[in-house]
Amino acid sequence: MPKKRKNSGKNKSGKDGFVQCAKCGRAVPRSKAKRITKRVRIAEPQIERELRQAGAILPRATRSMWYCVSCAVHGHVVNIRSDSNRKNKDRLR
Repeated sequence: MPKKRKNSGKNKSGKDGFVQCAKCGRAVPRSKAKRITKRVRIAEPQIERELRQAGAILPRATRSMWYCVSCAVHGHVVNIRSDSNRKNKDRLR
Protein backbone atom coordinates (compact mmCIF):
# COMPACT_ATOMS: atom_id res chain seq x y z
CA MET A 1 0.00 0.00 0.00
CA PRO A 2 1.50 3.38 -0.93
CA LYS A 3 2.36 5.87 1.75
CA LYS A 4 0.91 9.35 1.54
CA ARG A 5 3.71 11.02 3.51
CA LYS A 6 7.34 10.05 4.01
CA ASN A 7 7.22 10.87 7.73
CA SER A 8 3.67 9.49 8.30
CA GLY A 9 2.51 12.99 9.27
CA LYS A 10 4.52 13.29 12.47
CA ASN A 11 8.05 13.93 13.76
CA LYS A 12 10.62 11.24 14.46
CA SER A 13 9.18 8.55 16.71
CA GLY A 14 10.20 8.41 20.33
CA LYS A 15 11.11 12.09 20.58
CA ASP A 16 7.94 13.50 22.09
CA GLY A 17 5.10 12.17 24.19
CA PHE A 18 1.44 11.62 23.61
CA VAL A 19 -1.53 13.87 24.35
CA GLN A 20 -5.16 12.93 24.76
CA CYS A 21 -7.75 14.16 22.28
CA ALA A 22 -10.27 16.49 23.94
CA LYS A 23 -13.15 15.12 21.90
CA CYS A 24 -12.70 11.34 21.64
CA GLY A 25 -9.95 10.57 24.17
CA ARG A 26 -7.57 9.00 21.67
CA ALA A 27 -3.84 9.07 22.44
CA VAL A 28 -2.16 11.12 19.70
CA PRO A 29 1.53 11.98 19.20
CA ARG A 30 2.11 15.57 20.29
CA SER A 31 3.66 16.48 16.94
CA LYS A 32 0.63 15.22 15.02
CA ALA A 33 -2.15 16.61 17.23
CA LYS A 34 -3.84 19.95 16.57
CA ARG A 35 -3.68 22.39 19.48
CA ILE A 36 -6.37 25.01 20.07
CA THR A 37 -5.97 27.65 22.78
CA LYS A 38 -9.05 29.45 24.12
CA ARG A 39 -9.48 32.13 26.76
CA VAL A 40 -12.30 31.18 29.12
CA ARG A 41 -14.09 33.10 31.86
CA ILE A 42 -13.46 32.11 35.44
CA ALA A 43 -16.78 33.30 36.92
CA GLU A 44 -20.35 33.04 35.70
CA PRO A 45 -21.48 35.89 33.40
CA GLN A 46 -23.98 37.37 35.89
CA ILE A 47 -21.47 37.45 38.76
CA GLU A 48 -18.79 38.76 36.42
CA ARG A 49 -21.06 41.61 35.31
CA GLU A 50 -21.76 42.63 38.91
CA LEU A 51 -18.08 42.55 39.82
CA ARG A 52 -17.16 44.57 36.74
CA GLN A 53 -19.73 47.23 37.65
CA ALA A 54 -18.18 47.37 41.12
CA GLY A 55 -14.82 48.12 39.51
CA ALA A 56 -13.10 44.75 39.69
CA ILE A 57 -10.85 43.51 36.91
CA LEU A 58 -11.35 39.81 36.31
CA PRO A 59 -8.67 37.74 34.58
CA ARG A 60 -9.44 35.08 32.02
CA ALA A 61 -7.85 31.66 32.07
CA THR A 62 -6.26 30.15 28.97
CA ARG A 63 -7.24 26.58 28.21
CA SER A 64 -5.47 24.60 25.52
CA MET A 65 -7.16 21.60 23.97
CA TRP A 66 -5.55 18.98 21.79
CA TYR A 67 -7.45 17.26 18.97
CA CYS A 68 -6.61 14.23 16.86
CA VAL A 69 -6.67 14.85 13.11
CA SER A 70 -10.02 13.14 12.54
CA CYS A 71 -11.78 15.10 15.31
CA ALA A 72 -10.17 18.37 14.16
CA VAL A 73 -11.50 17.83 10.63
CA HIS A 74 -14.92 16.71 11.88
CA GLY A 75 -15.23 19.70 14.24
CA HIS A 76 -14.06 22.20 11.58
CA VAL A 77 -10.96 23.12 13.58
CA VAL A 78 -8.88 22.62 10.42
CA ASN A 79 -10.13 22.40 6.86
CA ILE A 80 -9.30 19.87 4.18
CA ARG A 81 -7.27 21.64 1.52
CA SER A 82 -7.39 20.99 -2.21
CA ASP A 83 -4.49 19.25 -3.97
CA SER A 84 -3.00 22.52 -5.21
CA ASN A 85 -3.20 24.17 -1.77
CA ARG A 86 -1.61 21.23 0.08
CA LYS A 87 1.82 22.28 -1.13
CA ASN A 88 1.36 25.61 0.69
CA LYS A 89 3.27 25.71 3.96
CA ASP A 90 1.59 28.92 5.19
CA ARG A 91 -0.23 29.00 8.50
CA LEU A 92 -3.55 27.18 8.35
CA ARG A 93 -5.32 29.33 10.93
